[in-house]
Amino acid sequence: MNLTLENFDFLLFIMSILGLVVFVCLYFVEAGYGKMISDKWGPAINNKAAWIVMECPVFFVMLFLWAKSERTWEVAPLVMFLIFQVHYFQRSFIFPLLLKGKSKMPIAVMLMGVIFNIMNGYIQGYWLFYLSPADMYTADWLLTPQFIIGTCIFIIGISINWNSDRVIRNLRKPGDTKHYLPKDGMYKYVCSANYFGEILEWLGWAVLTWSWAGLVFLWWTCANLVPRANAIYKKYQVEFADEFDSKRLKRVFPFIY
Repeated sequence: MNLTLENFDFLLFIMSILGLVVFVCLYFVEAGYGKMISDKWGPAINNKAAWIVMECPVFFVMLFLWAKSERTWEVAPLVMFLIFQVHYFQRSFIFPLLLKGKSKMPIAVMLMGVIFNIMNGYIQGYWLFYLSPADMYTADWLLTPQFIIGTCIFIIGISINWNSDRVIRNLRKPGDTKHYLPKDGMYKYVCSANYFGEILEWLGWAVLTWSWAGLVFLWWTCANLVPRANAIYKKYQVEFADEFDSKRLKRVFPFIY
C-alpha cells in the first residue's frame, strides 16, 4: 500500500481517533488476558504461542519495509530501525519463552493485537524509510537534542520494562500458586511498572524520531496500558487490602497517577 503524505496524515488522524475510542472503552471493559483472563472473550490458546503470534508481525513488517527501502543503509534510519527492532525482537522471541505457568490468551485478544501491530509496523516503517523528508534523517540527526534525549528516554524505559518483567516472573517459587504484590524496582512506586517502562520507551521513540507517527504510537500505548493499569490497581486493592493502602502506590505514573 503506497501512501502520499496527505493520505498518511489522514491515516494517523484515524488511528488517533480509534486510540481515543480504545482508551475510553478499556475503562469499562477489561481486556481479557493475563491477570484479567476471562471466558467471555472466547476460545484461548497457549499464552507463549499467543504472544509470539501477536508481537512478531510488527518485527517482520518493519524488517520488510527497511529491506525494500532505498534508505536501507543510511546511518540515521538504520540506527532508528535497530532501536525499534531491539524491543520487538525481545518482545516477540524472548519474552514469551520466559513466561512461566500454563496461562492462556483469548484468540480474539491475540488477533486484535496482530492487527494493531501490522498497522503500527507499517506506519512507523513507512514514515522512516519512505515519507520522511530526504534531508531530515541525515547522519547529523544522531547529534540532535531530539535524538540524544529520545534515545536516553528509550533506554531508561526498556531497562525498567525488562526489569519489571523479571520481577513479576520471579514472584513465585516453583510449585507455588499464591499471588504476591510485586515490591522491587519501580513497583515500589506503581502497580504497573512494566507498563510505565513501555510508555517511556515509546515516549523516547516519539522524541528521537520527532514524528507524528511516533506520537501516535505513544498515544496508542497509553490508550491501551493506562486503563489496564487502572484495572490492575483496583484488582490489587481488593486482593492485597491489608498492605495496599499503606504503600500509597500509583497506577502507572510515579507520584502522579
